[in-house]
Amino acid sequence: METLLITLALIFGVVGLLGSILPALPGAPLSYIGLLLLLPCEGADISNASLWVYGIFLAIVSILDYIAPVWLTNLSGGGKQATRGSMAGLIAGLFFFPPWGLIIGPFVGAFIGELMEGSSKGKAFKVALMSFVGFLLTTGMKIIYSGVLLFMIVKESIQLIF
Repeated sequence: METLLITLALIFGVVGLLGSILPALPGAPLSYIGLLLLLPCEGADISNASLWVYGIFLAIVSILDYIAPVWLTNLSGGGKQATRGSMAGLIAGLFFFPPWGLIIGPFVGAFIGELMEGSSKGKAFKVALMSFVGFLLTTGMKIIYSGVLLFMIVKESIQLIF
């Protein structure tokens, strides 16, 4: 049973890290679940304090993931179309132009969305840039969080196996 839990924890950790980049997967929560899967294993050395700290960071990262891009877009004067365009650009970029589409898609989508609102090209560029910064900020946070948890999962798995 422990071998199954360790294997599932590692899978959840890796998929969680991938989900930090791919919009269809909830990366940070999957990474946290991977860590939780190790708890029933005999000899697991994961403290309750660690679980609380990682859980609080999960909540912060998850909330900021939704708030930061919209907040930065709105801060720059962008409208709803820019926010929607950014998300559409991210999804289109993922499927049609990987891996560069993940980086360029949100920017182009926000730019087009803001132009659809009737803004000038200069304002649309500013809004798109802020939307892109929000995307990079939240993606970076998710990668760091999931990377740390994957490291913890691998470290704990090695200790449990050997």
